[in-house]
Amino acid sequence: MISEFAQISEKAQLGINVQVGPFTVIHEDVVIGDNVRIHSNVAIYPGTRIGNNCEVYPGAVIGAVPQDLKFEGEETTVEIGDNTIIRECVTIHRATKDKWVTRIGSRCLIMAYVHVAHDCQIGNGVILASYVGLSGHCIVDDFAILEGNVGTQQFMRIGKYAFVAGATLVRKDVPPYVKAAREPITFAGVNSIGLRRRGFSDEAVREIEDVYRTIFVLNTNVSKGIQAVKEQMPDSAYAKEIIEFVESSDKGIIRGMI
Repeated sequence: MISEFAQISEKAQLGINVQVGPFTVIHEDVVIGDNVRIHSNVAIYPGTRIGNNCEVYPGAVIGAVPQDLKFEGEETTVEIGDNTIIRECVTIHRATKDKWVTRIGSRCLIMAYVHVAHDCQIGNGVILASYVGLSGHCIVDDFAILEGNVGTQQFMRIGKYAFVAGATLVRKDVPPYVKAAREPITFAGVNSIGLRRRGFSDEAVREIEDVYRTIFVLNTNVSKGIQAVKEQMPDSAYAKEIIEFVESSDKGIIRGMI
């Protein structure tokens, strides 16, 4: 059902069985998939693309222009995958010409008051708890979880299946499969509970733990730890993935346990 008090541009495209609540505004150049529910008092700006089976709660603002003084009005977009939930007062901004699209994957939960800035790339199955703030150009890989009040510096990357504890400030890249916490942000172990919940075997979890023990515990610095992993675990797919993440990080990764 579409409320008579909603304002929807004739140039917007809505799929089948879309519900729109009162006082919601949907601008031109918006594409919304099937079976989407948009609650009251939502603002959806040009360039927004929302997939199927999503739900957007009151007060959300999607597709507003980026808060970037270098933005020159380029035609950029926000793209949201299927089965994603956007809770109250979330703000998601369009990209700049850097990435051209701010992307949120499928089956994500974006909780109340989260801000996703321009050019962020969020994978599938990601959970951003309330008051998370992602600065521009950040990458959050599949199935990562950020607890409430996490804030990121621009250009940070958080690896898949990582868990970042509440109120943590992310100023370094967070590699996959780990828990990160404290100030400054620090490796706090492998996200073993989360991995097992996602179906990882005990053997896989132990292999990942061995990689990070070698990197962060058994060696005096990350470079020596990476070299030791290469020498001791050459056939490990997880080791290769973690090494690739660390070596591709131009901002540096989080520190080891103190």
